[in-house]
Amino acid sequence: MTIQFAKRASLIAISAAVLGLSGLVHAAEPIKIGVSGPYTGGSSSMGVSMRDGVKLAVDEINKAGGVIGRQLQIVERDDEAKNERGVQIAQELINKEKVAATVGFINTGVSLASQRFYQEAKIPVINNVATGSLITHQFDDQAENYIFRNAAHDSIQAPMIVEEAVTRRKFKKIAILSDSTNYGQLGRADLEKALEQKGVKAVAVEKFNIKDVDMTAQLLKAKEAGAEAILTYGIGPELAQIANGMTKLGWKVPLIGSWTLSMANYIDNAGPGGEGARMPETFIQEPTTPKRQSFIINYLKTFNPKNARIDSPVSAAQGYDSIYLLAAAIKQANSTDGPKIRAALEDLKAPVEGVVTTYNKPFTAKDHEAITANIPVFGEVKGGKVVYAYPDDQKKASEVRVKDANAKGALVIKK
Repeated sequence: MTIQFAKRASLIAISAAVLGLSGLVHAAEPIKIGVSGPYTGGSSSMGVSMRDGVKLAVDEINKAGGVIGRQLQIVERDDEAKNERGVQIAQELINKEKVAATVGFINTGVSLASQRFYQEAKIPVINNVATGSLITHQFDDQAENYIFRNAAHDSIQAPMIVEEAVTRRKFKKIAILSDSTNYGQLGRADLEKALEQKGVKAVAVEKFNIKDVDMTAQLLKAKEAGAEAILTYGIGPELAQIANGMTKLGWKVPLIGSWTLSMANYIDNAGPGGEGARMPETFIQEPTTPKRQSFIINYLKTFNPKNARIDSPVSAAQGYDSIYLLAAAIKQANSTDGPKIRAALEDLKAPVEGVVTTYNKPFTAKDHEAITANIPVFGEVKGGKVVYAYPDDQKKASEVRVKDANAKGALVIKK
């Protein structure tokens, strides 16, 4: 009996040790975060910049010890800016990779097609670039919404664009050129609505397709209608063809459009003809705060050492910030359970310092938009890069604009 008891005790001890070791191994498993975006094709400037911003944040967090004692592991997939590919990736990340959350989405159409799978699986998504106004409202009819965003949506950008053109610069005859994607057409609708509120009707509304290289027909209609400015909504290098087309026609009027006019493939492909274009920006690549300076230096050193410019600074900055928001929620929830992360995002207790802003209670149960109308400023293409369009914005660039859900575009400053 004594020998048997000793053997049994020994087996129990070994089993306990194995189980304990297994528990430690399990506890040390990384937290998988999906990163979905276009890393090839016309939208790749945004996708790659976003992904690299995510990588930079993950590296910083892991070097600081990770989250809840575990390292973050990104699982990146190229959605090629195609809706069907985005759907396939969403199912793969959910069912095969078992991600705790996903960040990314550049294209509004891809986001709207894909995020329903995360909603059904109760896995949070932070859209960090896609700006279609519908994105965070796709599931308003459901009790719980797992879709969040830290980008300036089109219902913020469109009124800003119209305000710049009609009120600030006094243009009376406006033309709209937008691409045929969901992003372009939803944005065009938002522009027309914003113009209507100003009592203005566009003198020309023209559409172009992805990969179009000649905008002559659209531009001639705008010119013949007497357009004094062109408002744009597009996602790729086709925007440069608008500027190039005006140069070809010998006709130059201001371009004012969504933030995508800040992309490298617009600036580089348009060349001198692209100078002066203006767009709403949540982030301009200038080291106006210590946090932004560190981000810019580390990003360029890590991903673009031969160039002093980030291809898409807005995408990089918002990608970076999305990971810090997600990490804060996982830490607060002390869990990778989807519903618990969602609940934490809706009630973040501690401010999260980002490069776009300091996020102080960025989300609530009924508001999944981290960016409000007081945060973006106007950028302008000048000397082959984006700079502050207005001196007052540049002077105040070191002050942090924080979310104010009650402000109708009013500026709230945290010093």
